[in-house]
Amino acid sequence: MSNDYRKTPEALSRLTPNEYRVTQEDATEPAFRNRYWDNHDDGIYVDVVSGQPLFSSRDKFESGSGWPSFTKPIDDIAVTEKTDRTLWMKRTEVRSAGADSHLGHVFDDGPRDAGGLRYCMNSAALRFVPVAELEEQGYGAYKTQFTTEESAA
Repeated sequence: MSNDYRKTPEALSRLTPNEYRVTQEDATEPAFRNRYWDNHDDGIYVDVVSGQPLFSSRDKFESGSGWPSFTKPIDDIAVTEKTDRTLWMKRTEVRSAGADSHLGHVFDDGPRDAGGLRYCMNSAALRFVPVAELEEQGYGAYKTQFTTEESAA
């Protein structure tokens, strides 16, 4: 897997209409009616457009919002943030750093013991890669996040 996480015409052509609306037109999918809001499997979430690693299931938590929520990105440089003044309020939009895909928003009402942030993401902007498939899909470097002392013994 390349570390070139830019948006390409080929990548955009593979998106479903909903994935395109969310990632390219800044749409929001319905709460509780999306692919990953209730996913509890171990793995990583990558940008559906570019494949850039964005979030780890280790940082996912139940926010009650109906969207997948994380306490932090998988890497500090994975996402960018910008001020969003739509819907008559000021929010912080989250975009993928490589392909500039709209992912969702970050709020300051997350778990205090994990930094207090809630990265509230659209499932349509993400593709989940289970731990068992990390190596074969080119994300083997992330396997160590899911190795425990007990399983190594």
